[in-house]
Amino acid sequence: MRIESEIKLDFKDVLIRPKRSTLTSRKEVNLKRTYTFKHSRRTFDGIPVIASNMDSVGTLAMAQSLTPFKALVALHKFYKVEELVEFFTNHPKCLPHALISTGITDDDYSKLKDALKREELHDIMGICIDAANGYTEAFVEFVRKARETFPQMTIIAGNVVTGEMVEELLLSGADIVKAGIGPGSVCTTRIMTGVGYPQLSAIIECADAAHGLSGHLIGDGGCTIPGDLAKAFGGGADFVMLGGMLAGHEQCEGKIVEQSGQKRMVFYGMSSDTAMKKYAGEVADYRASEGRTVSVPFRGNVADTFKEILGGLRSSCTYVGARSLKELPKRTTFIRVTQQLNEVFVNS
Repeated sequence: MRIESEIKLDFKDVLIRPKRSTLTSRKEVNLKRTYTFKHSRRTFDGIPVIASNMDSVGTLAMAQSLTPFKALVALHKFYKVEELVEFFTNHPKCLPHALISTGITDDDYSKLKDALKREELHDIMGICIDAANGYTEAFVEFVRKARETFPQMTIIAGNVVTGEMVEELLLSGADIVKAGIGPGSVCTTRIMTGVGYPQLSAIIECADAAHGLSGHLIGDGGCTIPGDLAKAFGGGADFVMLGGMLAGHEQCEGKIVEQSGQKRMVFYGMSSDTAMKKYAGEVADYRASEGRTVSVPFRGNVADTFKEILGGLRSSCTYVGARSLKELPKRTTFIRVTQQLNEVFVNS
């Protein structure tokens, strides 16, 4: 046993210090990023925000709605190959802004091979290899196998929260690593297991490791307001993945319910009882649920929410004098806030 006494930070523990700026309007801020990836050598040019591969967020309808923004959608892994082929045949412009998600079982690998041999899917942006625990040997081995099998595909792998594991995944063939264990709004991993890492510190430390090996990092989870995205990008994340902030829209596939005369949509974690019963029939005897099932207000078209998120991000850049999202980390100074101030900020 050992204890690390260094303070680690979540988004709520800091604010961004304003700095002098020559910008006169938010519209002067360029939020697009251009990246060339370590192994695939493919290029991304767009808004580096990704809709999470939760089954009620990473939908084909979400891909269709976010493509005009040049943002990304990690499609959930429960779509059938024929469903993907049909959609992208009719919406080829979505291909560079979509990711195929996969688990790490033999069945997952077979399905992935079947999908990527289809000509209609060759131009998809990449593969998202997703596991709650990215520290297992089996996970690393799957990343290696995927890189050998699909050398031209951009590969995302996660989730982890420490620099040494970011390095191992990049050296094993990942182009981008996802950082985040337990910060999601419907994730209960920290409660059920006691395992996790404060998200802002995870991003800062993992981004440093990724960039040292010419890799890229996704901050996955923990963002509940637009200001959190600014903190994630300011901390060094190349991409930010959103689940709860994009839930409850007409592009989601959640069940709509009526509560007190108000429309609400069911939203749940992918390790929740709801998800496990939906896809496996039951919660296995050897495990416990690590996700919540909640209802969120029905919020209409996701495009309106996405514009609001981007507006907040542009405003953050103007406060620190960053003309582009690329400049934001260089212009970011975090200020730790006291517990009292933090409570006022969160609850206001």
